[in-house]
Amino acid sequence: MVNESNEAGVATAIIERLETQRLPRALELKAKVDRGEVLDDFDIDFLDRVFADTNELRPLLARHPEYQDLAARVMDLYHDITAKALANEPRQP
Repeated sequence: MVNESNEAGVATAIIERLETQRLPRALELKAKVDRGEVLDDFDIDFLDRVFADTNELRPLLARHPEYQDLAARVMDLYHDITAKALANEPRQP
């Protein structure tokens, strides 16, 4: 059984982390790849953590459809970052 009060606290913490840490960093990465730069190891580690956390959040999102639009928009941003970063990678002969 899910404790609704505990789950509300978790959701609040996740939103706060998104606002204060994840979104600002994602916007920095978006600007970086938009300038034609490639991602470094630190950037890729950040994205790995984000994607791992996202997988863990799937059950919470399934129980709270009110967050699904926000999650989809954030994942679209990460998709845009990774697609552009891949396009920026030098082609190997």
